[in-house]
Amino acid sequence: MSIHENLALVRERIAQAAVRAGRSPDSVTLMAVSKTQDPERIRQAYLAGVRAFGENRVQEFEGKSSALADLGDCRWHLIGHLQTNKAKKAVELFHAIDSVDSLRLAQKIDQAAGQAGKMLPVLIEIKVGTEESKSGIAAGSSELQELLQEAQTFEHLQISGLMTIPPFTEDPEDARPYFRELRNLREAIAARNLPRIRMDVLSMGMSHDFEVAIEEGSTCVRVGTAIFGARPPVQK
Repeated sequence: MSIHENLALVRERIAQAAVRAGRSPDSVTLMAVSKTQDPERIRQAYLAGVRAFGENRVQEFEGKSSALADLGDCRWHLIGHLQTNKAKKAVELFHAIDSVDSLRLAQKIDQAAGQAGKMLPVLIEIKVGTEESKSGIAAGSSELQELLQEAQTFEHLQISGLMTIPPFTEDPEDARPYFRELRNLREAIAARNLPRIRMDVLSMGMSHDFEVAIEEGSTCVRVGTAIFGARPPVQK
């Protein structure tokens, strides 16, 4: 199937999940995960109506950004782990960073955004499982509380919500408790009415579990394989 056809199916699944949850389909942003995709395939998704794209690596996106520069109404999000020494380049390339996983990284982004004269929206990545390979700040950690407090002093960084990647399981239903945990955390933070912190975005759900995520309150689903097809194996 073509990217256009895949997108039509994904949008229909999003709409059905939203209706089941008593929500408007318009309350869910579809982000196409375009990592490893070449500019032409990204352009096909754009022509099919996608305007939010997620990339995992600063260096990879830097290499193809010039070929996509004419897509002026797109929003490019960094959704992969960001090293602090690449914060400056990430601020230059992306409209938003959805994977802030430490106070130090947030400080670096705020500093880099100030130097660039930008106000950059970010999401805090929350680690809901125990996998060592996953990034994120633990929901009940002192580091999260410290970040929320420090964020009130940032002048060029806007915390807009939370993001998570739950442990992968074959059954999407197994992810439901993790999605619910993130939704509850978002509501708890929002109830504190902290200055300079908004909890508008709940980014959770990928190709295999986005319907469950929507039912649990996701406002942004990150979909790659269901749009672009399976990624080719990495050449060694």
